[in-house]
Amino acid sequence: MPRKHAWEDLPDAELLKLRFKDLKVTLKNTWLEDALAALYEELEYRELTVRPHAWLSDEWFSPISSPGIAFPFYLAHPRLVRLERKMIIEVEGGTRHECMRILRHEAGHVVQHAYQLHRRRRWQELFGRSSTRYPTHYRPNPASRNYVQHLRLWYAQSHPDEDFAETFAVWLRPRSTWRKRYAEWPAALAKLEYVDELMKEIGGKKPVLTNREQVDPLSRLNRTLAQHYKKKQAQYSVDIPKVYDNDLRRIFSDNPRHNHALAASAFLRHNRANIRQIVSKWTGEYQLTLDAVFDDMIARCRALKLRAVGSERQLRMDFTVLLTAKTVHSLHGSTRGKWLAL
Repeated sequence: MPRKHAWEDLPDAELLKLRFKDLKVTLKNTWLEDALAALYEELEYRELTVRPHAWLSDEWFSPISSPGIAFPFYLAHPRLVRLERKMIIEVEGGTRHECMRILRHEAGHVVQHAYQLHRRRRWQELFGRSSTRYPTHYRPNPASRNYVQHLRLWYAQSHPDEDFAETFAVWLRPRSTWRKRYAEWPAALAKLEYVDELMKEIGGKKPVLTNREQVDPLSRLNRTLAQHYKKKQAQYSVDIPKVYDNDLRRIFSDNPRHNHALAASAFLRHNRANIRQIVSKWTGEYQLTLDAVFDDMIARCRALKLRAVGSERQLRMDFTVLLTAKTVHSLHGSTRGKWLAL
Protein backbone atom coordinates (compact mmCIF):
# COMPACT_ATOMS: atom_id res chain seq x y z
CA MET A 1 0.00 0.00 0.00
CA PRO A 2 1.31 3.50 -0.88
CA ARG A 3 2.26 5.55 2.13
CA LYS A 4 -0.41 7.98 3.34
CA HIS A 5 0.79 11.54 3.90
CA ALA A 6 -0.89 13.93 6.31
CA TRP A 7 -0.81 16.72 3.69
CA GLU A 8 -2.75 14.77 1.04
CA ASP A 9 -6.12 16.15 2.15
CA LEU A 10 -4.98 19.72 2.83
CA PRO A 11 -6.48 22.52 0.73
CA ASP A 12 -4.08 24.14 -1.71
CA ALA A 13 -3.55 27.20 0.48
CA GLU A 14 -2.33 25.03 3.36
CA LEU A 15 -0.31 22.67 1.18
CA LEU A 16 1.57 25.63 -0.30
CA LYS A 17 2.80 26.59 3.16
CA LEU A 18 4.78 23.35 3.50
CA ARG A 19 8.50 23.16 2.83
CA PHE A 20 9.82 20.69 0.28
CA LYS A 21 11.50 18.71 3.05
CA ASP A 22 8.14 18.37 4.82
CA LEU A 23 6.64 16.37 1.94
CA LYS A 24 8.79 13.28 2.65
CA VAL A 25 8.07 11.72 -0.74
CA THR A 26 10.53 9.42 -2.52
CA LEU A 27 10.87 7.64 -5.84
CA LYS A 28 10.34 4.25 -4.23
CA ASN A 29 7.15 2.44 -5.25
CA THR A 30 6.19 5.10 -7.81
CA TRP A 31 5.74 4.82 -11.57
CA LEU A 32 8.99 6.76 -11.95
CA GLU A 33 10.95 3.63 -10.99
CA ASP A 34 9.48 1.88 -14.04
CA ALA A 35 10.40 4.83 -16.27
CA LEU A 36 13.97 4.75 -14.96
CA ALA A 37 14.14 0.99 -15.57
CA ALA A 38 12.98 1.59 -19.16
CA LEU A 39 15.81 4.10 -19.60
CA TYR A 40 18.28 1.52 -18.31
CA GLU A 41 17.02 -0.94 -20.92
CA GLU A 42 17.53 1.61 -23.69
CA LEU A 43 21.08 2.30 -22.50
CA GLU A 44 21.82 -1.42 -22.23
CA TYR A 45 20.53 -2.00 -25.76
CA ARG A 46 23.05 0.59 -26.94
CA GLU A 47 25.77 -1.17 -24.89
CA LEU A 48 26.31 1.87 -22.66
CA THR A 49 27.29 0.80 -19.15
CA VAL A 50 26.40 4.00 -17.30
CA ARG A 51 23.28 3.71 -15.11
CA PRO A 52 22.21 7.10 -13.76
CA HIS A 53 21.01 7.10 -10.15
CA ALA A 54 17.92 9.19 -9.41
CA TRP A 55 16.30 11.25 -6.67
CA LEU A 56 13.59 13.86 -6.15
CA SER A 57 14.27 17.59 -6.23
CA ASP A 58 12.39 20.75 -7.20
CA GLU A 59 12.87 20.31 -10.96
CA TRP A 60 14.33 18.16 -13.73
CA PHE A 61 18.13 18.30 -13.98
CA SER A 62 21.36 16.34 -14.18
CA PRO A 63 24.31 17.88 -12.30
CA ILE A 64 27.81 18.26 -13.67
CA SER A 65 29.30 16.68 -10.54
CA SER A 66 27.40 13.40 -10.58
CA PRO A 67 26.03 11.00 -13.25
CA GLY A 68 22.48 11.13 -11.92
CA ILE A 69 19.05 12.54 -12.72
CA ALA A 70 16.79 14.57 -10.46
CA PHE A 71 13.05 14.10 -10.97
CA PRO A 72 10.66 16.94 -10.07
CA PHE A 73 8.87 16.27 -6.79
CA TYR A 74 5.33 16.57 -8.13
CA LEU A 75 5.63 13.41 -10.24
CA ALA A 76 5.92 11.31 -7.08
CA HIS A 77 2.34 11.82 -5.86
CA PRO A 78 -1.08 12.43 -7.48
CA ARG A 79 -1.92 15.23 -5.02
CA LEU A 80 1.25 17.09 -6.02
CA VAL A 81 0.45 16.53 -9.70
CA ARG A 82 -2.91 18.23 -9.16
CA LEU A 83 -1.22 21.17 -7.44
CA GLU A 84 1.31 21.50 -10.26
CA ARG A 85 -1.46 21.51 -12.85
CA LYS A 86 -3.38 24.18 -10.97
CA MET A 87 -0.32 26.41 -10.49
CA ILE A 88 1.41 25.88 -13.87
CA ILE A 89 -1.46 24.46 -16.01
CA GLU A 90 0.81 21.79 -17.46
CA VAL A 91 2.61 18.89 -15.78
CA GLU A 92 6.01 18.55 -17.43
CA GLY A 93 6.85 14.86 -17.71
CA GLY A 94 3.42 13.89 -16.39
CA THR A 95 2.82 11.16 -18.98
CA ARG A 96 4.95 8.10 -19.59
CA HIS A 97 5.74 9.27 -23.13
CA GLU A 98 6.83 12.77 -22.09
CA CYS A 99 8.71 11.47 -19.06
CA MET A 100 10.79 9.19 -21.29
CA ARG A 101 11.53 12.07 -23.68
CA ILE A 102 12.91 14.13 -20.80
CA LEU A 103 14.79 11.17 -19.32
CA ARG A 104 16.57 10.56 -22.63
CA HIS A 105 17.59 14.21 -22.67
CA GLU A 106 18.88 14.06 -19.10
CA ALA A 107 20.66 10.81 -19.91
CA GLY A 108 22.53 12.79 -22.56
CA HIS A 109 23.89 15.05 -19.83
CA VAL A 110 24.78 12.00 -17.75
CA VAL A 111 26.72 10.36 -20.59
CA GLN A 112 28.50 13.62 -21.46
CA HIS A 113 29.74 14.15 -17.92
CA ALA A 114 30.31 10.50 -17.05
CA TYR A 115 32.71 10.15 -19.98
CA GLN A 116 33.91 13.79 -20.08
CA LEU A 117 32.96 13.96 -23.75
CA HIS A 118 33.01 17.76 -23.87
CA ARG A 119 36.81 17.65 -23.60
CA ARG A 120 37.10 16.15 -27.07
CA ARG A 121 38.07 18.47 -29.90
CA ARG A 122 35.46 17.08 -32.32
CA TRP A 123 32.73 17.47 -29.70
CA GLN A 124 33.68 21.13 -29.32
CA GLU A 125 33.78 21.65 -33.09
CA LEU A 126 30.23 20.34 -33.49
CA PHE A 127 28.51 21.53 -30.32
CA GLY A 128 30.67 24.36 -28.99
CA ARG A 129 32.41 24.76 -25.67
CA SER A 130 30.74 23.30 -22.62
CA SER A 131 32.39 26.05 -20.57
CA THR A 132 30.24 28.67 -22.33
CA ARG A 133 28.34 30.60 -19.70
CA TYR A 134 24.97 28.98 -19.14
CA PRO A 135 22.15 31.37 -20.06
CA THR A 136 19.15 32.17 -17.91
CA HIS A 137 17.26 32.86 -21.13
CA TYR A 138 17.93 32.33 -24.82
CA ARG A 139 16.55 33.45 -28.18
CA PRO A 140 16.27 30.57 -30.69
CA ASN A 141 15.86 30.63 -34.45
CA PRO A 142 12.84 28.39 -35.14
CA ALA A 143 13.82 28.08 -38.81
CA SER A 144 17.32 26.75 -38.11
CA ARG A 145 18.25 23.30 -39.40
CA ASN A 146 21.50 23.18 -37.48
CA TYR A 147 19.92 21.51 -34.44
CA VAL A 148 17.67 18.52 -33.81
CA GLN A 149 14.20 19.13 -32.43
CA HIS A 150 13.30 17.02 -29.42
CA LEU A 151 12.02 19.00 -26.45
CA ARG A 152 9.86 22.06 -27.06
CA LEU A 153 10.97 25.60 -27.84
CA TRP A 154 14.08 24.60 -29.84
CA TYR A 155 15.90 23.83 -26.61
CA ALA A 156 19.02 22.53 -28.36
CA GLN A 157 19.85 26.13 -29.25
CA SER A 158 20.16 27.28 -25.64
CA HIS A 159 23.67 25.94 -24.87
CA PRO A 160 26.25 23.45 -26.25
CA ASP A 161 25.45 20.98 -23.46
CA GLU A 162 21.75 21.11 -24.35
CA ASP A 163 22.57 20.69 -28.03
CA PHE A 164 24.42 17.48 -27.22
CA ALA A 165 21.73 16.22 -24.82
CA GLU A 166 19.01 16.80 -27.40
CA THR A 167 21.05 15.11 -30.12
CA PHE A 168 21.73 12.15 -27.83
CA ALA A 169 18.02 11.88 -26.96
CA VAL A 170 17.04 11.71 -30.64
CA TRP A 171 19.72 9.07 -31.23
CA LEU A 172 18.76 6.99 -28.17
CA ARG A 173 15.01 6.77 -28.81
CA PRO A 174 14.01 3.21 -29.78
CA ARG A 175 13.22 2.79 -33.48
CA SER A 176 14.44 6.30 -34.15
CA THR A 177 14.53 7.19 -37.85
CA TRP A 178 16.96 10.05 -37.38
CA ARG A 179 18.90 9.38 -40.59
CA LYS A 180 15.73 9.84 -42.62
CA ARG A 181 14.26 12.60 -40.46
CA TYR A 182 17.38 14.79 -40.66
CA ALA A 183 18.61 13.80 -44.13
CA GLU A 184 18.11 17.36 -45.39
CA TRP A 185 19.59 18.96 -42.26
CA PRO A 186 23.38 18.56 -42.83
CA ALA A 187 24.61 20.19 -39.59
CA ALA A 188 22.13 18.33 -37.37
CA LEU A 189 22.82 15.06 -39.21
CA ALA A 190 26.58 15.49 -38.72
CA LYS A 191 26.01 15.78 -34.97
CA LEU A 192 23.84 12.65 -34.93
CA GLU A 193 26.38 10.67 -36.91
CA TYR A 194 29.11 11.79 -34.53
CA VAL A 195 27.03 10.69 -31.53
CA ASP A 196 26.45 7.34 -33.24
CA GLU A 197 30.19 6.86 -33.74
CA LEU A 198 31.07 8.12 -30.27
CA MET A 199 28.61 5.83 -28.49
CA LYS A 200 30.02 2.83 -30.34
CA GLU A 201 33.48 3.89 -29.17
CA ILE A 202 32.57 4.19 -25.49
CA GLY A 203 30.15 1.26 -25.50
CA GLY A 204 31.13 -1.27 -22.85
CA LYS A 205 33.60 1.10 -21.19
CA LYS A 206 33.37 2.10 -17.54
CA PRO A 207 32.46 5.76 -16.92
CA VAL A 208 35.07 8.13 -15.53
CA LEU A 209 32.55 9.76 -13.18
CA THR A 210 30.90 7.20 -10.92
CA ASN A 211 29.92 8.87 -7.63
CA ARG A 212 26.33 8.67 -6.37
CA GLU A 213 25.97 12.19 -5.06
CA GLN A 214 22.47 13.67 -4.85
CA VAL A 215 22.39 17.40 -5.58
CA ASP A 216 19.62 19.43 -3.91
CA PRO A 217 17.56 16.43 -2.79
CA LEU A 218 14.04 17.24 -1.67
CA SER A 219 14.85 16.24 1.91
CA ARG A 220 17.26 19.18 2.22
CA LEU A 221 15.23 21.93 0.57
CA ASN A 222 13.79 24.45 3.01
CA ARG A 223 11.79 26.56 0.54
CA THR A 224 8.03 26.41 0.73
CA LEU A 225 5.90 25.31 -2.17
CA ALA A 226 4.46 28.82 -2.28
CA GLN A 227 7.92 30.33 -2.74
CA HIS A 228 8.71 27.75 -5.41
CA TYR A 229 5.59 28.44 -7.46
CA LYS A 230 5.88 32.21 -7.16
CA LYS A 231 9.32 32.02 -8.75
CA LYS A 232 8.27 29.45 -11.33
CA GLN A 233 5.23 31.44 -12.44
CA ALA A 234 7.39 34.55 -12.85
CA GLN A 235 9.73 32.62 -15.16
CA TYR A 236 6.88 31.96 -17.59
CA SER A 237 6.08 35.66 -17.91
CA VAL A 238 7.16 37.03 -21.30
CA ASP A 239 6.31 40.04 -23.43
CA ILE A 240 4.11 38.88 -26.28
CA PRO A 241 3.02 41.99 -28.27
CA LYS A 242 0.07 43.69 -26.57
CA VAL A 243 -1.29 45.80 -29.44
CA TYR A 244 -4.49 43.83 -29.72
CA ASP A 245 -7.27 46.39 -30.25
CA ASN A 246 -7.45 46.48 -34.06
CA ASP A 247 -7.13 42.69 -34.30
CA LEU A 248 -9.86 42.15 -31.73
CA ARG A 249 -12.17 44.60 -33.50
CA ARG A 250 -11.77 42.59 -36.71
CA ILE A 251 -13.03 39.46 -34.93
CA PHE A 252 -15.58 40.89 -32.53
CA SER A 253 -18.07 43.75 -32.90
CA ASP A 254 -18.25 47.13 -31.17
CA ASN A 255 -21.42 48.15 -33.04
CA PRO A 256 -24.02 49.35 -30.50
CA ARG A 257 -26.76 47.40 -32.30
CA HIS A 258 -25.11 44.17 -31.05
CA ASN A 259 -25.22 45.19 -27.37
CA HIS A 260 -27.47 42.23 -26.54
CA ALA A 261 -25.03 39.69 -27.99
CA LEU A 262 -22.65 37.69 -25.79
CA ALA A 263 -19.75 39.77 -24.52
CA ALA A 264 -16.48 38.89 -26.28
CA SER A 265 -14.79 38.68 -22.88
CA ALA A 266 -17.28 36.00 -21.79
CA PHE A 267 -16.80 34.15 -25.08
CA LEU A 268 -13.02 34.05 -24.52
CA ARG A 269 -13.36 32.88 -20.92
CA HIS A 270 -15.64 30.05 -22.05
CA ASN A 271 -13.28 28.91 -24.86
CA ARG A 272 -10.04 29.71 -23.06
CA ALA A 273 -8.82 26.20 -22.18
CA ASN A 274 -9.52 24.69 -25.61
CA ILE A 275 -7.90 27.51 -27.58
CA ARG A 276 -4.94 27.67 -25.21
CA GLN A 277 -4.23 23.96 -25.68
CA ILE A 278 -4.44 24.20 -29.48
CA VAL A 279 -2.10 27.21 -29.70
CA SER A 280 0.35 25.61 -27.27
CA LYS A 281 0.44 22.49 -29.45
CA TRP A 282 0.95 24.50 -32.63
CA THR A 283 3.61 26.88 -31.32
CA GLY A 284 5.31 24.96 -28.49
CA GLU A 285 4.62 27.86 -26.14
CA TYR A 286 3.81 27.08 -22.50
CA GLN A 287 0.14 27.27 -21.62
CA LEU A 288 0.86 29.41 -18.57
CA THR A 289 2.39 32.07 -20.84
CA LEU A 290 -0.62 31.92 -23.17
CA ASP A 291 -2.92 32.19 -20.18
CA ALA A 292 -1.39 35.55 -19.27
CA VAL A 293 -2.01 36.78 -22.84
CA PHE A 294 -5.63 35.63 -22.53
CA ASP A 295 -5.99 37.80 -19.43
CA ASP A 296 -4.78 40.83 -21.38
CA MET A 297 -7.03 40.16 -24.36
CA ILE A 298 -10.09 39.59 -22.18
CA ALA A 299 -9.41 42.87 -20.42
CA ARG A 300 -9.15 44.70 -23.76
CA CYS A 301 -12.40 43.13 -25.00
CA ARG A 302 -14.10 44.32 -21.85
CA ALA A 303 -12.67 47.84 -22.15
CA LEU A 304 -13.67 48.09 -25.83
CA LYS A 305 -17.12 46.63 -25.07
CA LEU A 306 -16.77 44.05 -27.83
CA ARG A 307 -19.44 41.46 -28.58
CA ALA A 308 -19.24 37.95 -30.02
CA VAL A 309 -21.39 38.18 -33.13
CA GLY A 310 -21.75 35.41 -35.71
CA SER A 311 -20.81 31.75 -35.87
CA GLU A 312 -19.21 30.53 -32.64
CA ARG A 313 -17.10 28.08 -34.63
CA GLN A 314 -15.80 30.83 -36.90
CA LEU A 315 -15.10 33.14 -33.95
CA ARG A 316 -13.14 30.37 -32.23
CA MET A 317 -11.15 29.72 -35.39
CA ASP A 318 -10.42 33.41 -36.02
CA PHE A 319 -9.28 34.02 -32.46
CA THR A 320 -7.12 30.87 -32.45
CA VAL A 321 -5.39 32.11 -35.60
CA LEU A 322 -4.89 35.55 -34.02
CA LEU A 323 -3.34 34.16 -30.84
CA THR A 324 -1.14 31.80 -32.87
CA ALA A 325 0.03 34.66 -35.10
CA LYS A 326 0.84 36.89 -32.11
CA THR A 327 2.75 34.06 -30.47
CA VAL A 328 4.72 33.12 -33.59
CA HIS A 329 5.52 36.79 -34.22
CA SER A 330 6.86 36.94 -30.69
CA LEU A 331 8.94 33.79 -31.19
CA HIS A 332 10.47 35.02 -34.45
CA GLY A 333 10.52 38.75 -33.90
CA SER A 334 12.59 41.15 -31.87
CA THR A 335 9.86 41.91 -29.33
CA ARG A 336 10.63 38.93 -27.15
CA GLY A 337 13.71 39.70 -25.13
CA LYS A 338 13.88 36.57 -23.01
CA TRP A 339 13.40 32.84 -23.36
CA LEU A 340 12.98 30.53 -20.45
CA ALA A 341 15.57 27.75 -20.30
CA LEU A 342 14.17 24.35 -19.22
